[in-house]
Amino acid sequence: MSLEKDLFFMQEALKEAKKAGSIGEVPVGAVVVLQDKIIAKGANQVELLQDATAHAEILCITAASSFLKNWRLEGATIYTTLEPCLMCAGAIYAARIKRVIWGARDIRLGANGSWIDIFQKKHPMHSVEIIGEVLQEECGALLTEFFQKRRRENARAIR
Repeated sequence: MSLEKDLFFMQEALKEAKKAGSIGEVPVGAVVVLQDKIIAKGANQVELLQDATAHAEILCITAASSFLKNWRLEGATIYTTLEPCLMCAGAIYAARIKRVIWGARDIRLGANGSWIDIFQKKHPMHSVEIIGEVLQEECGALLTEFFQKRRRENARAIR
């Protein structure tokens, strides 16, 4: 896929991240693309659902599988505004997603080198193409602003 298309679809993932942030969720968004069409969107819902597994990528993979009526997402690309964590990386492998394009690094849980790199290990049956740090500044700025705001609110609550 071309860089121009990757940037377009990452912008779509950013829209999902903004939706998550607007309802008090950590602003992470994802879209799954197949044959140049978005087949699923996902926004982080960990707080809303009180579910540690409700990451944007997981919800998006579930929606894409539902749309296709097939858990195998062969040939699909997932765009996510944050480096996938170990759980999301596992779901990406399990769903047989072909490409992962991510935005900001996740030093706390990132599974593409920021904390651990699960993608460097050769899988016995499936390979995943990874492109990281796409629109990194925009993706990172959303997270930085969100956590700065949360810290200010927490500081006010303590006073």
